[in-house]
Amino acid sequence: MNKELQTVFHYHETTKHSQKRYAKSLGYMDWATQPDPFRIYKGAKNIALPLSFDNPTPPYSLLDEDLPAAPLLKESISQLLQFSMGIAAWKSSGGSSWAVRCNASSGNLHPTESYLILPPVMGNDKCTVSHYAPKNHALEVLAAFETDFFNTLEDESFLIALSSIAWREAWKYGERAFRYVQLDAGHAWQAFVVSAKMLGWKVTRVDNVSDEQIAKIVGLDQENRFFEDEKPDMLLIVSKEEPSPSLDLTPLIKALPQTYEGIANKLSPSMYEWEIIDAVEQATSLMQIPQAETKKCKVIREPSRESKEVVLNRRSIHVMDKEKSKISKEQFHTLLKSVDCSLDGKENAAHLAIFVHRVEEYAQGFYLHVRNQKDLQEFKKEFHETFLWRKTDFENLYLLEIADFTKASKTISCNQDIASDGAFSLGMICRYSKELLAYNAHRYKELYWECGMIGQQLYLEATSLGLSGTGIGCFLDDLMNVNVLGLKNNIYQSMYHFTVGVGYVDSRIQTTPPYQKI
Repeated sequence: MNKELQTVFHYHETTKHSQKRYAKSLGYMDWATQPDPFRIYKGAKNIALPLSFDNPTPPYSLLDEDLPAAPLLKESISQLLQFSMGIAAWKSSGGSSWAVRCNASSGNLHPTESYLILPPVMGNDKCTVSHYAPKNHALEVLAAFETDFFNTLEDESFLIALSSIAWREAWKYGERAFRYVQLDAGHAWQAFVVSAKMLGWKVTRVDNVSDEQIAKIVGLDQENRFFEDEKPDMLLIVSKEEPSPSLDLTPLIKALPQTYEGIANKLSPSMYEWEIIDAVEQATSLMQIPQAETKKCKVIREPSRESKEVVLNRRSIHVMDKEKSKISKEQFHTLLKSVDCSLDGKENAAHLAIFVHRVEEYAQGFYLHVRNQKDLQEFKKEFHETFLWRKTDFENLYLLEIADFTKASKTISCNQDIASDGAFSLGMICRYSKELLAYNAHRYKELYWECGMIGQQLYLEATSLGLSGTGIGCFLDDLMNVNVLGLKNNIYQSMYHFTVGVGYVDSRIQTTPPYQKI
């Protein structure tokens, strides 16, 4: 086993929560060093974007249909950004205010940044690299250059790069923060996928690109422009048709200027260094290894609200209303269908281990939604021998054990009531050690990205049904892996938890629309 894999396995084991100890953090909130959630580039040209609240968007139920593609204009680019990474609302209470964004984030800390690599559009006669500034809904132009690269792509295609600032999460969560950073990258990826669907566009992750290349494209390798480390995550291609996941980026990289405009704002006066995060960031920066492609999800849904309303009303709920959280079998099935097949065009590695609490026509108990049938026989071998493996009315959903798991699910989720007071909660169980050994250490990030995509989709699907969802990053890893599932090794690991129900609305928190002053 190489040192990069050793680092990843060590990181994952070290940052597990247990009943005896939690993963290391400062243990208190150092408010003096709380990072700014908004990145801006001082000195860069600023392009204000038109707001898209009045733009008609397709019904959410039709997003997986073949919708007509919008032209690549300032207005369509603006809508894509606003309904993916933009601010959905402002919240205030007790003299404090904070932004809620369309893309979910652990602790609402938002480590993910997004950059657009565009052909000549929006009045520019050159290609550009720009940073999206969600606070003011604007693009900050970092570089302008000439290249024939976009001639190799389908007409009106462009690129989006996602990067992460781990310090934003580590400030609160300590050494476990790298996990949450990668989940948030997955949330952002799926947020772009859904926002692009509203415009009839397709989003595909480029799978033959290195972190070094992404850093070069968006200027992250120019370290003198940054105070905090900002690391590259993924490169996405946006197109009217389903593009190839492989690109020759050489013409683009050769055309880039040596120095970009704009200096990144300092997010904190000082930082606490987490060496274990630095190590796992370095270990997972290897060139990714492409996986086999498969068909992406296409879900048939019942008519629902306009898609922009669903996106803008997505929230992370802190309290579930236990008395109102019973859902119908049809709602349960709709939620599962939305994530049953591949969200990213690659073979599924994550499965849903579900604690059903309050679902009509379903017994309280523990269920497994098998998102890739190739794992079924191994699950039967690796999990508890006493599991029932009884088929249900939903294909690929198996009843494992009939019991009241409300207390157990709460205990597993760091004693949080949201895991027990909703309709159901779940753990995302990933093929783990075999995936890393087959694809290298970069795959660790990709597994979290898949889980983040599932989480973002469940958020939106729940919202479309008038329900609430919340991601749960704090859970006792091996209480789930060993005690509940019966795992004796690390072939599979629980990597993200989630809960769905009906949220309790706190009347003390006021909500105001975003971008009122723009």
